[in-house]
Amino acid sequence: MKMFEVVSDELDINKYHQMTVNEHQGAVCTFTGHVREWTKGTRTVHLEYEAYVPMAEKMLAQIGDEISERWPGVITAIGHRIGKLEISDIAVVIVTSAPHRTDSYRANEYAVERLKEIVPIWKKEIWEDGEEWIGDSRKYHPKAEEN
Repeated sequence: MKMFEVVSDELDINKYHQMTVNEHQGAVCTFTGHVREWTKGTRTVHLEYEAYVPMAEKMLAQIGDEISERWPGVITAIGHRIGKLEISDIAVVIVTSAPHRTDSYRANEYAVERLKEIVPIWKKEIWEDGEEWIGDSRKYHPKAEEN
C-alpha cells in the first residue's frame, strides 16, 4: 500500500489509519476534507480535481518527510482523490500518528497547509451559474487561462 497517493476512487479512511498505527503510537489524528455545498453564498454543484499525479505523489511524500524531520516519531499517510466529486464526497484524507497527541495534531495541520502550498492538484468548482479554478495553484494549471 502507498502511504502517499492520488486516486480516482473513493478514499478509504481506515486504510490510511491502519498504515500509521503501531505499538509506539499513542495518538492518531485524522483529517478528511469533504466537498461542501455552499461557499460564500454560492451553491456548488460538484467539484472536479485534476493533478500531475507523479509529481503530486512525490510532493505528498515530501510533506511526510518534512513532518518526520520536524516531529520525530510521527507517521503520516495522505490520500487525495481526483476526478468528479459530488457534495459530501471525501477529497483528501490526512492521517498522522505519534507517541503523543500534540505532535499528531500539529503534524496534521502542517500537512493540510503544505498540501495546499506545494502539491500540483487543481480544483474546479462548478456552480449553478458558472465555474472557476479555485486556489493559489490555479495560476499553474494549464486550463486556468481558458476560464
